[in-house]
Amino acid sequence: MLKGKKILVGVTGSIAAYKAAFLVRLLVKAEAEVKVILTDAAKDFVTPLTLSTLSKNPVLSSFTSGENGEWNNHVDLGLWADALLIAPASANTIAKMANGGCDNLLLATYLSARCPVFFAPAMDLDMYQHPSVKDNIKRLESFGNHLIEARDGELASGLSGQGRMAEPEELVEILENHFGGNDDLTKKKVLITAGPTYEAIDPVRFIGNHSSGKMGFSIALEAANRGAEVTLVSGPTHLSIAHPNIKRIDVKSGAEMYQKALELYPNADINIFSAAVADYAPISTADQKIKKASGDNMHIELAETIDIAKTLGAQKQTHQLNVGFALETHDEQNNAQKKITSKNFDLIVLNSLQDKGAGFGHDTNKISIIDKANNITHFELKSKTEVAKDIIDAIVEKL
Repeated sequence: MLKGKKILVGVTGSIAAYKAAFLVRLLVKAEAEVKVILTDAAKDFVTPLTLSTLSKNPVLSSFTSGENGEWNNHVDLGLWADALLIAPASANTIAKMANGGCDNLLLATYLSARCPVFFAPAMDLDMYQHPSVKDNIKRLESFGNHLIEARDGELASGLSGQGRMAEPEELVEILENHFGGNDDLTKKKVLITAGPTYEAIDPVRFIGNHSSGKMGFSIALEAANRGAEVTLVSGPTHLSIAHPNIKRIDVKSGAEMYQKALELYPNADINIFSAAVADYAPISTADQKIKKASGDNMHIELAETIDIAKTLGAQKQTHQLNVGFALETHDEQNNAQKKITSKNFDLIVLNSLQDKGAGFGHDTNKISIIDKANNITHFELKSKTEVAKDIIDAIVEKL
């Protein structure tokens, strides 16, 4: 979809600027024609030589270049591009864009551009949540610019939260979909469960797990980008997602997730059970915080929770396709194959905690996909965005 497209990449002063090298490489690999504009602050993080080598075009950073003062015409650049992608977009650049600032070549080109503009913020979590930054982002969206929201994860400051620039693979995918993405799930209704569940002990404490929801959210975005009408039922997570084809429903406990899934299940064509639902929950929940008693052990009686995938799988209709997940620590393949039968899955996605970079909390995953006939396809370690593509591809093939 990007072959022959003219993509202008703007890089601003953020530690995430190092990702611009990967972004440019992916765009060139997709056969796009790429030009790069660097702000002066961006040069502290990535060199013009790196990006000019990868883009196969001179990198621009000022209104003039060369010994003869050759003019870098911002108007021509704005007219040349089929899309302007500013990644990373720093808080400073976002503020100037929102208020008509024009003190460098990138901003002048932005103000001159007639093409669609995409911007991918990158900054620390408190900066990203500051009211002034949020207002500036809303203002840019009101101008018709396309926000690619910052992702949740570990930040350069050492803190963890929303502020990471979307990965280069995801940025390229967004551009591909803009220029006419794959629509092989058009008219399909997809139900996805994602994230952990929290089973309350008292108003303060709960039983939960380390699931971040990243895999389920990536699958939801990929399905939506391919035309599906997606309902995402998510347990507690700091992740955000924005797509016109995605309806998000937030829940806390496994019981709440089951009730929502039960309500939605009969009308769904594809059901993807990626949530890490707690297997057990306290039989009773205290109304007040349980006080610590010195020297005494605490005993909590637990009951098995409803197995959402198994319960709904027993109600599966002929037009429905169910996909499950198995996160295992030993005897992985055998355990996953048993779940296909017991939960009436058409496909199961297996990942092992023995594989480095796979499982909870990572931006990557390493999976195998198994079908009812025990055909197994193994995949290498990839970003969860790429893994989501593999999973949706497998679903489409089954359909």
